[in-house]
Formats: sequence, C-alpha cells, structure tokens
Amino acid sequence: MDYCFTFIDVGAQGRMNDAGVFASTTLYRKILRRELSFPPNKPLPGRHESVPYIFVGDDAFPLSGSLLKAYSGTHAKGSIERIFNYRLCRARRVVENVFGILASIFRVFRKPMLIQPEKAAMVCMTCALLHNFLRRSNTSRQIYTPSDSFDYEADGHLMPGSWRQDTASSSLLPLGKTPRKPSEEAKYIRKEFAEYFVSNGAVEWQSYVS
Repeated sequence: MDYCFTFIDVGAQGRMNDAGVFASTTLYRKILRRELSFPPNKPLPGRHESVPYIFVGDDAFPLSGSLLKAYSGTHAKGSIERIFNYRLCRARRVVENVFGILASIFRVFRKPMLIQPEKAAMVCMTCALLHNFLRRSNTSRQIYTPSDSFDYEADGHLMPGSWRQDTASSSLLPLGKTPRKPSEEAKYIRKEFAEYFVSNGAVEWQSYVS
C-alpha cells in the first residue's frame, strides 16, 4: 500500500453531519451515478455471491452498498461480528496512519486554523499533495516516513507507529455519528464479507485477538 490520498474534498461546514459531509462531495455523486470506473462486482475468493468493491468507514458514516462499517454493540470473542469488526479496523488503520502522519509532520493541523475558510481549504489540499509527492519518491519517502512511522502487526499484536508519540495536540477530530437504518442490500454485503473473513479469507491470529 502506498499510504497516499486518492481523492481530496475540503470545505464542508462544521455543522454538517457525517451523511451531509460525504453526500456533498463529487465522489459521492459520481458513485451514485455510476460514473467511476470501478471493476465489476465479483465473488470473494472461495465464495459464490458477487459483491461490489467497497469503501470502509467508521461509525460516522452510514452503512451502504458501497461503504462498510463495523457491527454496532458488543459481541462475543471469536464471533463472526467481532472478527469482521477486527478486520475492518485493520483496513481503516491505513487511513488513521495517513492522517496521523499528516498531523505529525504538517503542524498546522495541531490547532484550529485562524484564517479564512477558503485559505484553510487550500492549506489542507496543499499538505495532502505534498504528502503524496513525498511518499512517491524513493528518496524522500525514507526521510518523510521512515520504516517505523506506520503501525504494524507482529504475531497479531499491534505495534504503534512513531507518529502516535507526536500528535497528542492534533486538532483533527472525528465526525459525530447519526444513527440510520441501513438497506437490506447493505446488510447482505457486509454479511458476505463477514462470512468470508471466517472462511477462505481468515488470518490465523484473528480468533484470539478479536
């Protein structure tokens, strides 16, 4: 994985809820209109039902046919729901690491920006582009993000990346969640991924760490 930004949308109003923020992006509108060149639906390895390529999100986002989020509530150790949540968390950790490193290096994110919203949006986009530029050069990548920068797993245990020691004062805040009822299609797609994670897609340590 390259830990780079693929799509950037900056400038949603702070009072907007999670659904409003995502729905206001051009990415969301293109997803709805099927204007993006996503690969066609296909079964997961060893499965028979076709599923779409999906995004992953946290509790701030609604479960949908194109975005998976964790099962809510508490689940028994080793249960299919808990294993799914663990695997989803592993995938989302990539996003968490990227934003963590961004706030660690570009310290403008350490506190609210006391500038006009338009300029703040430009600062955010510029930092994201610089991040991508530094990550894509073999020379600068090793300086910008040394090998210990990112979280990694050893025998199923999470080893925190070095950025986590340096972002206590970051002002990057999570979006609040707004409960909503998902569609049956969205629940079915999540269930198909959950069953895959306890069959052909299982990893050996997931039962004792989740």
